[in-house]
Amino acid sequence: MPNHQPSPEPTLSDHLRRLIQVSGPLTIDRYMAEALGNPKFGYYTTQNPIGAAGDFITAPEVSQIFGELIGLWCAETWQSLGSPSPLHWVEIGPGRGTLMRDALRAAGALRAFRDCANVHLVETSPVLRECQREALPDIDVAWHDHFHQVPHGSTIVVANELFDALPIHQFERTIRGWRERMVDLDTGGDGFRFVLGPVSAAFALVPEALREAPIGSVAEVSPASVSLMRNIAERVKHYGGAALVVDYGSLESRPRDTLQAVIDHGTHDVLIAPGSADLCAHVDFASLTQTAQKSGADVWGPVLQGEFLEELGIHTRASQLKRAATADQAEEIDTAVERLTEPGQMGTLFKVMAIGSPGMRAPVGFAQSNSQTS
Repeated sequence: MPNHQPSPEPTLSDHLRRLIQVSGPLTIDRYMAEALGNPKFGYYTTQNPIGAAGDFITAPEVSQIFGELIGLWCAETWQSLGSPSPLHWVEIGPGRGTLMRDALRAAGALRAFRDCANVHLVETSPVLRECQREALPDIDVAWHDHFHQVPHGSTIVVANELFDALPIHQFERTIRGWRERMVDLDTGGDGFRFVLGPVSAAFALVPEALREAPIGSVAEVSPASVSLMRNIAERVKHYGGAALVVDYGSLESRPRDTLQAVIDHGTHDVLIAPGSADLCAHVDFASLTQTAQKSGADVWGPVLQGEFLEELGIHTRASQLKRAATADQAEEIDTAVERLTEPGQMGTLFKVMAIGSPGMRAPVGFAQSNSQTS
């Protein structure tokens, strides 16, 4: 009798190969969107990547102090806005819910804020939504797939390590002009490789300041980031509110190739086993700032994360926690604070910017940062 072997389970690579065979090479924007968010095979839709047992650790997982300070920032910002009630308190890309859990605990010190704040989490991953439910068992949370689904009204938004995961396009300047980098099948047809697409009008996405960059330069553009920032800025302008963005990236738009894959806390080939690793790129804070300004919002920063957390009182809070800590726990607290604030670590690699209603005063943490208006 014939030996019928079960067919192997399909993978994201199989899906991408079919797409390329039917439609030709994929933009990096499309490749990232599929690798991270494909409903059946995507990295974020199928696994919990955050924490020591995952592929990377975010600031809220380093120390409870990070989320606590963010919570206090939101409460104080709410007061500076005139204490609007009700308030939509939104986190976009809330990970395992750790930041919001710690923020809610700290913000509880201002009861009026907690009483009027309705918690909204913008999350597409079923796996991470379940983690958030476990982290916030007693909190009335409204989940949304997209930010525009959050009801209108006064809003405070938090986005920590979100924009780095939004898809990008890459363009390379050649002697024939700017050409888009694409993902194609390799010569064997089983794997993937980068190729250059034809010269086309797509180069118009390249910022004007970069168009005369040297031959061989790579420009990264994220329409998804621009669109989300525009929505955030327009929301706080029209309905009142503020937003806090924390991420790693550059203060100026410049030629660069920062696309990377991360797995098990180390780098990974971007084109191997898509869907198994996080894909990310450095955030262009200059582009986000310009977008928010053009949308009519005020902008503060970006400032270095270390400076921001120090102004919010991270060392004072660490001292409070250490009073009730064992020697080992106190050492862990010191190590976490160092990781969050010191140069060469998250303190300088990560930047923080605030977006607010026109005319509002500088939020805490941005005392030395002049407001940038449209």
